[in-house]
Amino acid sequence: MDLRKLKKLIDLVQESGISELEVTEGEERVRIVKNAPPAAAATYMVSSPAAPQQAAPAAALAAVDIAGPPAEPDGHVVKAPMVGTFYRTGSPGAPPFVEIGQAIKEGDTLCIIEAMKLMNEIEADASGVIKAILVESGQPVEFGQPMFLIG
Repeated sequence: MDLRKLKKLIDLVQESGISELEVTEGEERVRIVKNAPPAAAATYMVSSPAAPQQAAPAAALAAVDIAGPPAEPDGHVVKAPMVGTFYRTGSPGAPPFVEIGQAIKEGDTLCIIEAMKLMNEIEADASGVIKAILVESGQPVEFGQPMFLIG
């Protein structure tokens, strides 16, 4: 995972109301924790079969915790109901279904997950405000993977 993606993820955590973000891309795994306890390590670890674990400087990454129990998110988490490809829009060039800060109602369309050439609209299962969008458009999602945080 390149440094630009890491910086974008860190900015997302800092700007949103979430306290933790975990992203898995291939065999690389990143976990970013905002306001980590002082005893927590302030480093980021990348692991992949091609490269040994590497640590990035703590100053560039704010507080990132690799070990410890996962923190409970502040709000309702909408998880992927299936494996597929996540899309924020209904078609290329169309506006996203939802944006961070947007108020939504239960039943509103949040995204589309393409699975086996079928486009499945994913609806909100709770009302509130979109606090975070945890997946980028075009990324694959796994069953149960957090996609949105609703507050």
